[in-house]
Amino acid sequence: MSTKGRSGCPISLSLELLGDRWTLLIIRDMVFAGKRHFREFLQSDEGISSRTLAERLQTLQDEGILTRSEDPSHGLKAIYRLTEAGIDLLPVLATQGAWGSKYRRADGDLARIARELAAGGEPALARMKEKLRAEHLA
Repeated sequence: MSTKGRSGCPISLSLELLGDRWTLLIIRDMVFAGKRHFREFLQSDEGISSRTLAERLQTLQDEGILTRSEDPSHGLKAIYRLTEAGIDLLPVLATQGAWGSKYRRADGDLARIARELAAGGEPALARMKEKLRAEHLA
């Protein structure tokens, strides 16, 4: 997955990194489901392949969206954590979730969560970002 910009447009630059089918879903799983291990990401309902997952995780590391470290409890596992840049994607996820809950046939419980987060505005996003910083950056 190439992340070399063809233009200086900030939307185009963002889409080159985040505009595929999988990247924001990986970040979603980290933010909302607390996933940190490769195998956990593979178990998501969307059914990402292991090759695609490995490629996306590597790109996200290369772009500074997440970090990878060895799991001290299991020598063969790695733990993925969001960076500040990854945490700053929370408003993007919240906005997409709110839009999807309004205009798409979303799961009722998930749609409610998306609407509540979006309705909470900046204070709700700030609280959630602080929680994510404690979990990922500490």
